[in-house]
Amino acid sequence: MLKKTMNRRTAIKLSLAAGVVAATLPYKLSAIDYIKPVPGSEGLTNYLKDGQVHLRWNNMPLTAYRAKSSQKYPYFYPLNGLASGTSLTTESALPYPHHRGLWLGCEPLNGGNYWADNGVESGQIKSEKLDLGETTEKSVEFLNNCKWVRNDAPSPWSDERKFTVKVLNDKVWVIDAEIKLTANEDIEIKKAKHSFFAIRAAADISPAYGGILLNSEGGVGAEETLGKEAKWCGYHGNRAGRPDVVEGIIIMNHPDNPWKSTWLTRDYGHLSPSPFYFLDEPWRLGKGKSIDLKYRVALHVGTPKDADIEGVYKQWLESAI
Repeated sequence: MLKKTMNRRTAIKLSLAAGVVAATLPYKLSAIDYIKPVPGSEGLTNYLKDGQVHLRWNNMPLTAYRAKSSQKYPYFYPLNGLASGTSLTTESALPYPHHRGLWLGCEPLNGGNYWADNGVESGQIKSEKLDLGETTEKSVEFLNNCKWVRNDAPSPWSDERKFTVKVLNDKVWVIDAEIKLTANEDIEIKKAKHSFFAIRAAADISPAYGGILLNSEGGVGAEETLGKEAKWCGYHGNRAGRPDVVEGIIIMNHPDNPWKSTWLTRDYGHLSPSPFYFLDEPWRLGKGKSIDLKYRVALHVGTPKDADIEGVYKQWLESAI
């Protein structure tokens, strides 16, 4: 009798288990399994969500523009090499862990700090609007409006940014930046090494770790590039995860920008086409007036010569009129 009871119980359990499997089986069979690349994932694709733009090249991460309104300032990270797939910038590294990839900031500016990672109360570049613009298979444009704000103080600037990301060929992709800064009050910038468009390169391509810092005039290292005028300046070297691959990142300064193309450079991996560290007198701009800035960031495979960075620079000047 006990044997029959146990068999009946076992039969009930097996029946229930079979029902569960049967209930889930149609769902599993109807789920789409992408065994091939999804149509439309080829080329340069984008995803705008929650104050960020993510860009992919052939469905691999390329870069992200991070512009949440809670941040100190908007910035790009990562900025990946086409060959290695790893970032040519860092989001945080010593000796200055607040450096964030590729960004725009300034300190001191009318008593505020819109640069260091010391809280938004001392100064914040607050993203107010982020939209996608024209897109193609090899080009994505996006627009960002920001206001520079500080607790219990007037806003010094408002800015309008247009970034165009392009893959030029299998060795070079670029970010073309057009930035209009409008003074909401009289602006005064005293001598400042923390100013404007800047990058923090990944350690493996920085001279302190074996990389090379080079400018358009042939200057090598901070000793030959700091305070020098040049069309472009950047870092390159063998990648830590792929020692067989050489990659680099370069900032190009447009000659129409309202000051000389003088560079602040550091062997640990920071550079900026900033004139403010070399000022004899404060730089000023009156309330209501604007300045227009243009930069190109080129990320390349091989050395700057291998990637024809001079040709990339000349093509940019011809197109950025």
